[in-house]
Formats: sequence, C-alpha cells, structure tokens
Amino acid sequence: MAQSILSVENVTLIREPFMTLIRTAVASLCIAFLPLTSFASEATDRLLASLGMERMIDLMREEGQSYAVELAEEMLPGGYSENWGAVVSRIYSTEAMQTSVRRGFANALQDVDIAPLQAFFDAPMGKTIVTLELSAREAMMDDAIEEHAKEQARAYERAGDDAFVLVDDFVKAGDLLEANVVGAMNSNMQFYRGLVDGGAFELSEEQILADVWEQEQETRADTRDWLYGFLIMAYSPLAPGDLELYTELSKTAEGAAMNAALFEGFDSMYSDISYALGLAAARAMKVEDI
Repeated sequence: MAQSILSVENVTLIREPFMTLIRTAVASLCIAFLPLTSFASEATDRLLASLGMERMIDLMREEGQSYAVELAEEMLPGGYSENWGAVVSRIYSTEAMQTSVRRGFANALQDVDIAPLQAFFDAPMGKTIVTLELSAREAMMDDAIEEHAKEQARAYERAGDDAFVLVDDFVKAGDLLEANVVGAMNSNMQFYRGLVDGGAFELSEEQILADVWEQEQETRADTRDWLYGFLIMAYSPLAPGDLELYTELSKTAEGAAMNAALFEGFDSMYSDISYALGLAAARAMKVEDI
C-alpha cells in the first residue's frame, strides 16, 4: 500500500457554520436508531415541526452532499466517485439526522414549559419568521447569493444601519455567534478523529485539539460573516417591531432553553456526521492507495 498523501496541513475542515437558533450542529457510518418514545415527546415534536425542522434538515442534507463533493475533490486521490456519493448519501440520512436532533432537543427540554414557545410559533408572526428563515437558508446555498448577503451585512455594519443593529441585538441575546463557533470547532474535531481512527494519519488528541484551536480565529470570522449575512437576509422583510419581539423571546428562560436545546440537538447531529465523513474519507484513501 502506498503512503497516504494526506497530511495535517492539507486537511480541509468543515467550515460551514453550525446551525443557529434558526433551525438552523455515527460512531461508524450510521447512527443507531433508538426508540423515539425513549426520549421524544409529542410536545417537543410539535414544536420542532413548527420550527420547520424537517425542511431544514432536508436543506442541510443538500448542503452536506454538496460539501462532500468538494471534500472528495480536495482530499481523495481519485476525486469524486459514485461509491463515495453512495457512502455520503448513507451518512446524510434524513431519518438519522432527524432522530439525532429530536433526541437532543427533547432531552434538553424535559423540565421546561414550552407552551409559550409553541404559542409564539403558532402565531402569524412566528410562522412568518420560520418561513423567512427557511427561504434564506435555501437561498444561501447559491454561492453568489451567499456572497452578496455577506457583503450586504458588512456594508450595513460599516454604516451602522438599523438592519445590522437589530440583528446584532438578536445574536447577542441568544449568544448565537459563540454557540456557532463552538459547534463548528466540535465538528472539526470529530472530523479529525474520524480521519485518525480510519488510519489516514496518526495524531494524538492533544494535537487534534491544538490544530483546531489554531484555526479558531478563522473559524470565528467565517462563522460571523455567514451568520450575519444569513440573519439580515432572513429578517429584513419582517414588519417593524417583529424582530425586537423575537429578540425578547430569546431573552426569556423558555427562549434560552429552546436555543440551548436546538444547539444540543444539531451539535450532536453534526458531530456524528463529521466523524463519519472523516472515517469514510480515510477508508476511501486507503482503498485508493492500494
């Protein structure tokens, strides 16, 4: 077997920002399916449905599969192949992704009264917010639209525009930037672990942690750029005062709990996927090096 061409320097980490409060975060190549009745409830499932979880996960799957094509071209000696596409499709199983999010979300909200949250998202304003978030997320899958959104957010920030100020208040109320950065770094660490466990190269846990932290500033800058571009695109069409009300919801105990629960669910999902991608990439490289 030829020596792998992979090195720490040319590893492409998962830089796509972790999910935010906007519904947007596999020990081998699949996630074990636990009985949903053991951790989910009708109430939390209903809230997730109101938050557009199923559609959001469909979009995440599309994003992930597109990312996996780039990953193959950058990391695998033979580039993208039908076999790699089949492996990626199994990793990005919508059923497994939904299971992971539902489990984390329900477990985190066990002792929380979610009735005020359900009422908010059942109301016309809440439904509009979810629709705008999903539309913006889908639009940001186009590279040109994503770049335009980022540029617009930077321009609004320089000008001190109200659109930026309101979104900045919303981000700070939910500590969304920090949570996204932590989620992205966790995913990057899991990707490394998958590569190491798959035999792509040898790295200690300390070396993995050091390398991920070395890229923290770049991860933070990329995440902030994407996050503000996305939020400004999503919320600009809202009626005056609506975003302020949404921000106030984020400051309540229930809103903070929902935010944390969403991050717990999506962090678990992205960590599983990242590890599985790293493991699959390592295995693919070993096969191609034979």
